[in-house]
Amino acid sequence: MQKRSIPVCIILSILTCNLYGIYWFICLTDEANALSGDHKTSGGMAFLLTLITCNIYGIYWAYKMGEKLDMVKRARGIPSSDSGVLYLILELIFPLAGWALMQNEINKLIDGPIYQ
Repeated sequence: MQKRSIPVCIILSILTCNLYGIYWFICLTDEANALSGDHKTSGGMAFLLTLITCNIYGIYWAYKMGEKLDMVKRARGIPSSDSGVLYLILELIFPLAGWALMQNEINKLIDGPIYQ
């Protein structure tokens, strides 16, 4: 896993007409899976399901990402809130903002101490 610069990810997503956004989506999913230990749906499969369902799965994915990241934070003794609802709403309005918040949480979890 690697930390990603959120402004760079957003700029690259816009400049490449969201081609980088697809890569970022896949990486976010895979990194959240690695942190949580839940490898049920890979990043590629999540993207494919989002594409096939015309983003209906993407809305579900955003909610589940919030749950996964909250679960990891609780396991490490870090206070967490219900991020799933926030990510779900942002996925409906402005997905890049939700992805940026997810990346911010992943960056913090990569750097942070592990409490178990």
